[in-house]
Amino acid sequence: MRIAFKFRLYPTKQQKEKIEFTLERCRLLYNRLLEERILAYKNEGRSLNYYDQAKTFTERKVYIPALKQVHSQVLQDAANRLDKAFQSFFRRVKSGETPGFPRFKPQKRYDSFTYPQAGYSIIGNKVRLSKIGDVKIKLHRQPQGKVKTCTITVKNGKYYVCFSCETPAQKLPVSDKRVGIDLGIKHLAITSDGQIFDSPEYLRKSENKLKQLQRNVSNKIRGSNRRKKSVLLLAKLHEKVANQRKDYAHKISRKLVNQYGYIAFEKLTKIKMLKNHNLAKSIADASWNQLVQFTTYKAESAGRVVVQVDPRNTSQECNNCGQIIKKSLSVRIHNCSHCGYVEDRDINAAKNILQRTLAVS
Repeated sequence: MRIAFKFRLYPTKQQKEKIEFTLERCRLLYNRLLEERILAYKNEGRSLNYYDQAKTFTERKVYIPALKQVHSQVLQDAANRLDKAFQSFFRRVKSGETPGFPRFKPQKRYDSFTYPQAGYSIIGNKVRLSKIGDVKIKLHRQPQGKVKTCTITVKNGKYYVCFSCETPAQKLPVSDKRVGIDLGIKHLAITSDGQIFDSPEYLRKSENKLKQLQRNVSNKIRGSNRRKKSVLLLAKLHEKVANQRKDYAHKISRKLVNQYGYIAFEKLTKIKMLKNHNLAKSIADASWNQLVQFTTYKAESAGRVVVQVDPRNTSQECNNCGQIIKKSLSVRIHNCSHCGYVEDRDINAAKNILQRTLAVS
C-alpha cells in the first residue's frame, strides 16, 4: 500500500529561486504540450499521447536551453500529468459525467512538481534535490517503506516535500464490533452505540477574522503589493482552517478504525445539500466526505470494512418497529407513537444505517 509522508522545507533564497524556476518551466511545458494536443486534433484529427510528446524533449532542450536546468524526469512527469488529465477527461465522457476538458494552467494553478523515480535523497536533516541542491527539511519522523516518488509543493509562501512510500499493509487485531454512524451538523458523527464526536466548527470560529481579512483584500488596489500581502494572509487563514478540519478527521477516523471491524456510513450527496442556504455553511464546515474518505483508506490498510448506504428516511424510521415517524430537524428525540420506542434522533438514525447495511450484505 502507498502512504504519503509530508514535511516542511526551509530553502535558502537561492534554492527558492530554483524551485520557482522549475515550477515555471514545468507549467509552461504543460501548457505547450496541451496546445500541441489541441492543434494536432484540430488540424490533423490525430490524438497525441504521452510517448509521442515525451520523445520530443531532447529536441526541445536544443531550442529551449532553460529546460536543461530542470531534471529530465521532472519534465517527463509534467507530460504524464497532462496525459492523466486527458485519460480522466475521456473516462468522464464515456461514463456520461460532465467532461471537464483539460485547461491551461496559470501560475496560481500550478504549484508542484514531482521526481517520479530518481533525483532525490534524504541526507541527515536535508533532502538533496537534483538541479536545486540540499534543502533543509523538518524531518519529524522517518519515512517508512520504499520511497517511490518525491513531490515538491509551494503553498502560501511555504515549501513542502511529500514522499510517497510503498509499505506492507499493517493489519489490526480482528474485531467483531460493528457500528453505524450518522453524520450531522450539531454533532459531526454519532455512532449506533452512543459515542458522540462534536463538530468543532473551525470555520465559524474563524469567521470574523476571515471577514476582516476579506475586507482588507477588497479595499486594496488590484495588482498592488499591499493587496498581494492581504491575499496571502487570507489564504493562510483558510489553509489553517482546512488543516484543523483535516487533523480532526484523521483523529476520529483513526479511533473508529482501531475500535470497529465493520463501519457503516450514510451516503450523503453533499452538493445537493449545499443548496440549502440555511445550512450550507454548517455543512461545508462539517466536511463529512473527508471523514468518510479518511476512514475508508485507513480501514483498507487495516483489514477493516467500510460501507455506505442510502440515507433516505434513516432519521424518520423507527429502529424498533420500522414505522415512519415524521419529524422536523428541530425535534431531537425520536418518540415512536406505534411502539413507544424513545431514543436520541441521531442514535436512532445510526442504528438504522447499520441495520440497512447488514440487511444488504
